[in-house]
Amino acid sequence: MTWVGRLVRWCPVSAVSVELAKFDTQKLQNPEISGVEYQRGTFFGYEVREYLLEKWGRRCAYCGRSDVPLQVEHIVPKSRGGTDRVSNLTLACEGCNQAKGNMTAAEFGYPHIQAQAKEPLRGAAAVNATRWALFDRLKRLGLPIEVGTGGQTKYNRCRLDLPKTHWIDAACVGESTPAGLRIGLKRVLVSKARGHGRRRRANVDRFGFPVGHAPRRKSYMGFRTGDLVKAVVPRGKYVGVHVGRIAVRFRPSFKLNGFDVHPKYLTVLQRDDGYECEYRAAHSPSQ
Repeated sequence: MTWVGRLVRWCPVSAVSVELAKFDTQKLQNPEISGVEYQRGTFFGYEVREYLLEKWGRRCAYCGRSDVPLQVEHIVPKSRGGTDRVSNLTLACEGCNQAKGNMTAAEFGYPHIQAQAKEPLRGAAAVNATRWALFDRLKRLGLPIEVGTGGQTKYNRCRLDLPKTHWIDAACVGESTPAGLRIGLKRVLVSKARGHGRRRRANVDRFGFPVGHAPRRKSYMGFRTGDLVKAVVPRGKYVGVHVGRIAVRFRPSFKLNGFDVHPKYLTVLQRDDGYECEYRAAHSPSQ
């Protein structure tokens, strides 16, 4: 909500699209609620696959490998009366899928797979319920809100033939995603939550005994630990301009990028707000 509030203040935001769930648990259990088009369409396939990836830990249910392409596999083959319900589906690598052939999971030597597949969606439902708390907070902004799922986001991204990055996923949330999307960004702003320190009263040595104590004050000479600063050092070993976050000591010698610097050489660029921000190339896959 912190960043939503900032974007609303700084940008002309007219609507909000939010991914509230990785998959639609109700539609997975009862696909007929959206009609035949949803049941048999490509979109439903993305919802099912996203659910299976989450349920089976993104690895083959039989050999446990996660570094290979995974295929949706029927625990009880359709040729022997198996259905397409998610309770009869799992993930398998190509080798295990071919080796299993027309056998059931129990006949293949994995009787526990069937029981695990039929476990209720309690975990997924709990996560989805938690995300609705975010939805309630967003409603207070007074803007139109669109809700989507992770499966829908993946479907939109693949339909537009876009690479997998977090910021591109944000542009593909919900049904409002246009038929064509032109992205001309060269860099993106990446924000990482750092927090505001720790609550423990002292550090400990390698034996677990307390070393030092937490200071009563948080600021010194107008600076706080975590502030982003620019240091212009006129002389000495570290002469030059340095930018980074400082660690405040309660004496005129702060730590910056591994060396000590006097506060008189420092200029605050950004006060510590619990987030670490930086620009990265837009094509970087780590966003």
